[in-house]
Amino acid sequence: MKINSVRHIAVLAGVATTLAVTPAPADDVSGSKPVRADSHAPIGVMADHTHKKGEWMLSYRFMRMEMDGNQIGHQEVSPDTIVTTVPNAFAPPPTLRIVPLKMTMDMHMFGVMYAPSDRWTLMAMLNYVTKEMDHVTYQGMMGTTVLGNFTTKSDGLGDTLLSGLYSLRDTPNEKWHINLGVSLPTGDIEETGQVLTPMNTMPTLRLPYAMQLGSGTVDLKPGVTYNGRHDNFTWGAQYTATIRIGENDEGYTLGDANDLTAWAAFSPRAWWSFSGRLAYQQSDSIQGADPNIAGPVQTANPEFYGGSSLLGYLGLNLAGQHGWIRGQRLALEFGAPITQDLNGPQMQRDWSLTLGWQYAF
Repeated sequence: MKINSVRHIAVLAGVATTLAVTPAPADDVSGSKPVRADSHAPIGVMADHTHKKGEWMLSYRFMRMEMDGNQIGHQEVSPDTIVTTVPNAFAPPPTLRIVPLKMTMDMHMFGVMYAPSDRWTLMAMLNYVTKEMDHVTYQGMMGTTVLGNFTTKSDGLGDTLLSGLYSLRDTPNEKWHINLGVSLPTGDIEETGQVLTPMNTMPTLRLPYAMQLGSGTVDLKPGVTYNGRHDNFTWGAQYTATIRIGENDEGYTLGDANDLTAWAAFSPRAWWSFSGRLAYQQSDSIQGADPNIAGPVQTANPEFYGGSSLLGYLGLNLAGQHGWIRGQRLALEFGAPITQDLNGPQMQRDWSLTLGWQYAF
């Protein structure tokens, strides 16, 4: 894990310790709203709750995801297998000659929520994304002689999410709301980087789709969310879809996606809880193609995107109850794949970690 990621974890761990040990003052005059640690879904779930009229919430999430190795369907495959068996869509050469080995993505997510009424909660989320991908290049037109390795990187503003959450039912033990979101194409889709070719040159080229920062299209994000409670137990489920509208300026459309997740949490005390979550993710391959993205690497082929995954998560949630930490919530969630079926060859997910802070007032 890189130094910046360790610093994020260390800072948030320090705040977590403060949440746990800060005593209640004799006279609490804070105007912010106290929350139970399990009053929200795990931190990896977005747009999971609504607010009462006049309430605000600020949030920050840091998410790191790592991918390591490649799969075709359910089967893990080696780089040597890929470069000797998988056809190159941009031949010659006849087979792929560059294979991604590892990818990391860091995402900083800044959010704000406001409820103009008891029925409606408005939400906006701004993202800053950093991606790195390590590759191995094989020499010449065929064979398994390794020429060398290289890394590409992209970073910048991602797409921006605007949502309206409409409350259908809100009781102490059961809540339902619908999610009406739209993603605006503020992320760049023209990122470039230096690439080591099989002919031992280092040109600067348009990076493949996986390394771009946005979709380039306006995307609809409808969904529905349920939350339940009984004593110290909470549970919930959420379904969201991503529906791409039209084709972007570079001539392609990322695949539509469906996400279904369910969770449960237990809170021994109001200030802390732990959670478990399952998530099913499905997405289609890319339609169309960017004429500037080409080469003997799998990430340049629009057909090698999409598939389905079942992921498991464990989480910890802390909530301040008194004084200056009242209304603040700190949470983390760690996840890893249970099974993946990928349109491949495609990089497989290894693990993800989300750390977050929320402040309701």
